[in-house]
Amino acid sequence: MKNKMQKISWVLSGIVLGIFFSFNIPLFADKTQSNNLPIEDLRTFAEVFGKIKTDYVDEIEDKKLISEALSGMLAGLDPHSTFLDLDSFKEMQQGTSGEFGGLGIEVGMEDGFVKVISPIEDTPAYNAGLKTGDLIMRLDETQVKGLTLNEAVKIMRGKPGTPIKLQILRKGLDSPLEVTIVRSQIKTKSVKAKIVEPNYGYVRVTQFQERTSQDLAQALSKLRKDNKHALNGMILDLRNNPGGLLNSAVGVSSAFLKDGDLVVYTEGRALDSKMHLTAIPENFIRDYPRNKNFFDKVPQDIKDVPLVVLVNNGSASAAEIVAGALQDHKRATIIGTRSFGKGSVQSILPMNNGTAIKLTTALYFTPNGRSIQSKGIEPDIFVDDGFEQFAVREEDVTNHIVNPQGEEDTNKKTDKSLTPPADGSEALRNFKPIELGGKDDKQFQQALNILKAIDIHQKN
Repeated sequence: MKNKMQKISWVLSGIVLGIFFSFNIPLFADKTQSNNLPIEDLRTFAEVFGKIKTDYVDEIEDKKLISEALSGMLAGLDPHSTFLDLDSFKEMQQGTSGEFGGLGIEVGMEDGFVKVISPIEDTPAYNAGLKTGDLIMRLDETQVKGLTLNEAVKIMRGKPGTPIKLQILRKGLDSPLEVTIVRSQIKTKSVKAKIVEPNYGYVRVTQFQERTSQDLAQALSKLRKDNKHALNGMILDLRNNPGGLLNSAVGVSSAFLKDGDLVVYTEGRALDSKMHLTAIPENFIRDYPRNKNFFDKVPQDIKDVPLVVLVNNGSASAAEIVAGALQDHKRATIIGTRSFGKGSVQSILPMNNGTAIKLTTALYFTPNGRSIQSKGIEPDIFVDDGFEQFAVREEDVTNHIVNPQGEEDTNKKTDKSLTPPADGSEALRNFKPIELGGKDDKQFQQALNILKAIDIHQKN
């Protein structure tokens, strides 16, 4: 049981800098490889290595050459596989605690630029107006083109309180944007909850961290207590949630599903990559039953409260697992726009020298057997947030893994009246994020209206 919990607790949708890396299961590194090595190709590699060492215009350290070769080998597989040097591996291991330094964005690499997967709520990047799909072209005076992801991340990191200027290419705009962001010590609270109207609760999960399930249990108990009696409806907000730990996704799903309901399963070539995770404490609580199930203290009527889940193109990985599970079990109505579509699982494989590789080892499937890889979760009710026509998702990423069930024709529903000006620099400088769960949040308001309609229907 301990080993199983160790496995599922390491599926992450990523961080560096507040930047996330997606990962899973650090248990495969000692496996022996039975396949024969391509000797002739390895000889060619050695020959090229030697030519670079002797003939390249500048002298290059062996360590740098090998590191670049490893990075290129992994980057050529898919957008989420990568080589982690000593510093990156250490930073990744620290990233799930909810406290780290930087800008507050999940990033990847796209066409040689740093790509924003999702800005993390209440961080400098989020407050500056960065959006999913933005391509970072320049960091201060350094061109990103030609840098590895690790090199770009090291530039973005820095002492809290120091500024960095980003040049950004955004889909739909004719000219690059420039924005200056002040680095800070990022402390994220993954669960926020409130009573939005009498008898209606709102819970926002911004990431899936180590304590997210436990924090959700406490938040649900408080909501129920503050409301004095059973809620008439609840909104679970997973918008701009880049994902996180798989066991936390199972835990959050378990709060609303029946005991034993299937949450997610994974399929890969390695035996260790095949998992079947249900809504039971063993799958989301370390050392259970020594550590008690914190959901036992949550009033049982939460299991039956009418539920709406909010998603958008920034909802990825573990967030999509939760939305997919609740949708398949017909436990919730999904509202918003189509999610990001990251349906792959990455395993962190430590190397003997202290480095590691992040390798895509499996795809995950919803309870009904849907792969959301490059497809995402389609909402039951489409409600545009004003940016759908500029949305960027997994299928837009170069070299993405094709959905094994076939690519989907994703015709985007757009409102042309919402097109921003061609030069968005001024708009970005004046950007003020709306209060999610507030009066100007039309997706939230639509969710609340649906819950009220359900309540009226049930009473008639």
